Amino acid sequence: MPQVPQDRQDDPFAVDPFAWIDAGREQRGRAGLRRVLSPRPAESPLLDLASNDYLGLARHPGVTAAAAEAARRWGAGSTGSRLVTGSTELHATLEAELAAFCGFEAALVFSSGYAANLAAVSALSGRGALIVSDAGNHASLIDGCRLSRAEVAVAPHADPGAVAKVLDGARKEDPARRALAVSDSVFSVDGDVAPLTGLAAACRAHGAALVVDDAHGLGVVGDGGRGAPYAAGLAGAPDVVVTATLSKSLGSQGGVVLGPARVIEHLVNTARTFIFDTGLNPAAVGAALASLRLLRREPERAARARTVAARLHARLTAAGLTAARPDASVVSVRAPSPEQAVRWAADCRAAGLVVGCFRPPSVPDGISRVRLTARADLTDQQVEQAADVIVGTAPAA
Repeated sequence: MPQVPQDRQDDPFAVDPFAWIDAGREQRGRAGLRRVLSPRPAESPLLDLASNDYLGLARHPGVTAAAAEAARRWGAGSTGSRLVTGSTELHATLEAELAAFCGFEAALVFSSGYAANLAAVSALSGRGALIVSDAGNHASLIDGCRLSRAEVAVAPHADPGAVAKVLDGARKEDPARRALAVSDSVFSVDGDVAPLTGLAAACRAHGAALVVDDAHGLGVVGDGGRGAPYAAGLAGAPDVVVTATLSKSLGSQGGVVLGPARVIEHLVNTARTFIFDTGLNPAAVGAALASLRLLRREPERAARARTVAARLHARLTAAGLTAARPDASVVSVRAPSPEQAVRWAADCRAAGLVVGCFRPPSVPDGISRVRLTARADLTDQQVEQAADVIVGTAPAA
């Protein structure tokens, strides 16, 4: 530590400017909210219901081979931002095929789904604009709202009427004010699907745009996994923009924004997480493209993921557990407390099953859960095995 002046010997921040970190660490420990990194091995005997690999494509031989071939041809890294050297023909092909698959005019690929959300929300709003954000939205949408410098109104979860009310008030105050509503399509905590048709109607009645994060819908919801906006009849709409990640159903890495061509062109010129970020690496692009093509050939994977989720939900609720009805691949089961949620997840692991553990502040309602992801590649026997372990290790209410 540097030498501390005599007149500041009693100042804790002069002695250690990070002393406040220790207090926060102790507080998290007392509340049962400390998190630690747990590297996973390349091979594991454990049954995985914690990852977001909804279609089981992250290790598919065709997908990994495409990633390796892309790296050999285009290099390990993209070498620069998309506007300098980071765009390849592979990026353009993926964008064209994603747009066609999801039913939109154009697409733009980012280095992560988080970056895609920051770009879409901030570049389509800005100072003086109004954003109406669902209370259950993912942190990336929330951060996009914060970075936008727009006025943000948080609407009750899945309530188009509340969104309409906020927009109506804003229009009466300033008819020319730019406005948009932002919402997840499938909410990551409980797995419920947003009322997208109602949200679109509320926006259209008040001249607002709608931005939908389809991270948990793409590959699972809609015809052949084309996503929740497609299922809601919003694909290709001139007033709807959709974001998604390539790291869940497509088993790769990266993110995408889909929408009208003029919106995509606007993002290329104004979105800071596009302009100033290194482009998505070629291996991830190649893997995502291979997964997308595989999904087009095998659309039944999407329906299988939903079937597995429904079976898990039926087994768990029949055993008396409180589980949210799944609209996609997420099955969320309530735990009595953060400590018991952690213990429950640990007991599942000891019994050969990996599950997610959601605790405050990751859950907006403060209720802890174990979170299961229903994968399309799980066999019926594995589904029953997982249900048996979860029920058998469940804490007393």
